[in-house]
Amino acid sequence: MRQLISSGSPFEKTMGYSRAVAQGPFCFVSGTTGYDYKKMEMPDAVAQQAENALNTIEGALEQAGFSLADVVRANYYIADAADADAIIPVLGKFFGEIRPAATLLVTKLMKPEMKIEIDVTAFKNSGA
Repeated sequence: MRQLISSGSPFEKTMGYSRAVAQGPFCFVSGTTGYDYKKMEMPDAVAQQAENALNTIEGALEQAGFSLADVVRANYYIADAADADAIIPVLGKFFGEIRPAATLLVTKLMKPEMKIEIDVTAFKNSGA
């Protein structure tokens, strides 16, 4: 059964995507930026953007019946290589014990205020 998860972002409907899609033992979370949906704003600090993105990702995983502990793959996209040092403690806070396979890329993001985007894949082993 395919389950579509929404974070309430207006982009989801407009662009035709889901924050996450869970199917079988997998949950795929779309690229998530540092937008704070509770305050409806984008903070300037890359570390806060990373924290916001991971909180959004964690919420999407939970809606699908998964947790951060189920994350097996993480991709980090930053707009400026100089921001890498600022996000490392945040990534360690969320994934330090989980240690998913990960990639960090420096690339342009969709809007200039976006400094980081994160996507993850989670897998829940049913024990079978």
